[in-house]
Amino acid sequence: MQNATLKQLAEALASKAASSEELAQDYLTRINALNPDLNAFITIDADKSLNEARAADARRAQGQAGLLTGVPLAHKDIFVAEGWRSTCGSKILSNFVSPYDATVVARCKTAGLVNLGKLNCDEFAMGSSNENSAYGVVKNPWDRLAVPGGSSGGSAAAVAARMVPAATGTDTGGSIRQPASFCGITGIKPTYGIVSRYGMVAYASSFDQGGPMAQTAEDCALLLNVMAGFDELDSTSLERAPEDYTRELDTPLAGLRIGLPKEYFAEGLDGEVAAAVLAAVEEYKKLGATVVDVSLPRTRMAIPTYYILAPAEASSNLSRFDGVRYGHRAAEYTDLNDMYEKSRSEGFGEEVKRRILTGAYVLSHGYYDAYYLKAQKVRRLIAEDFQRAFEVCDVIMGPAAPTAAFDLGSRASDPLQMYLEDVYTLSPNLAGLPAMSVPAGFTRTGRPIGLQVVGNYFSEAKMLGLAHQYQQVTNWHQQAPVL
Repeated sequence: MQNATLKQLAEALASKAASSEELAQDYLTRINALNPDLNAFITIDADKSLNEARAADARRAQGQAGLLTGVPLAHKDIFVAEGWRSTCGSKILSNFVSPYDATVVARCKTAGLVNLGKLNCDEFAMGSSNENSAYGVVKNPWDRLAVPGGSSGGSAAAVAARMVPAATGTDTGGSIRQPASFCGITGIKPTYGIVSRYGMVAYASSFDQGGPMAQTAEDCALLLNVMAGFDELDSTSLERAPEDYTRELDTPLAGLRIGLPKEYFAEGLDGEVAAAVLAAVEEYKKLGATVVDVSLPRTRMAIPTYYILAPAEASSNLSRFDGVRYGHRAAEYTDLNDMYEKSRSEGFGEEVKRRILTGAYVLSHGYYDAYYLKAQKVRRLIAEDFQRAFEVCDVIMGPAAPTAAFDLGSRASDPLQMYLEDVYTLSPNLAGLPAMSVPAGFTRTGRPIGLQVVGNYFSEAKMLGLAHQYQQVTNWHQQAPVL
């Protein structure tokens, strides 16, 4: 069952070819074998997981099972889970055990999905390589010398290594799509507000969005059906009628208009990545799609805009981690201010400190108007670029990242070079648009390449459908690393 998809596992459970407890035990055995090397999991609790599996088997025996009851998954450690250590990849929360479930975790639990553990991530989701975790770097299962991408690198690596069939991730500036691309799996960031942020520890509140990561588009659609929906506990949650994200999986692609932005195929794009993406577009043409040229002229502004706005929000959000109520507190201090300073200095890593300081700077007197307000205006202009493009196309395609996975440590000393990895993924987050990465090939050295698909607001079902159709005529998503 190692290479089985969510759908196949659900069918095996329904036919009684396997029990949930058996599946959970098989995956836990694989996790225990592979995690010491890959470091994809921060927290594993076999007793908790097996108890959830036994409860799922009991529900199935009583005829109360849903489609995914008993199927295993794991959660990015940005989502808090009742009774589980929830660290956000940070030393400052190293001993924090959550007293409640994030809405995403609660919905997965209600659907009967079995939690196999909490997945490693860049500290507070700040990073593009999963080298910023206080619990060590995650290795790419395709090549242990490569990064898995970030910040959902643990989620991507775990799915690629078949340690779990699916995982939750979060995407603030590309943190689902870029690691999905680097690890050869499928991942989707929905329209902002589709998935509740309650209990998803905030990095940048107007950007953060949870989403599913799995082998196939069909699996992502099944998991998004569980994760999505209005939540009155989240003030940014969109009150919309529930929808079935699997409804367009079998829709033919005749007449689909694909927009190719010239800015996505300019200087800086690796040749092998460009070739794989254009080959994928050719497959779509065979399926009946047409291609139109579009322009997103403010793409070059996405990186400076994001790295003004996101740190500004982070500097505010992370002020709550001060050693007073929960989390790390310095052992020695003289007064309250000294406790704040020492606790935060000891608890936060270098990248988090860098972004907090950047955010505090752009929000300070004399710089708020010069930087923050101007960046908000540019954010609106970037969103308008997409709307103009969608007047002539249905979806936009291009690379998920300018390169395949880069070597561990190769960019750790150059933050700007690291930030440039997000050049294609940032704009959809600035606009709040749905976007996904679909496996589309490999480099000559065997590192995966992802195709990014960007849709208009609330077009997740269409995007998942066209990704599914592509996966019916290609087998990139079926490839797994030899471990």
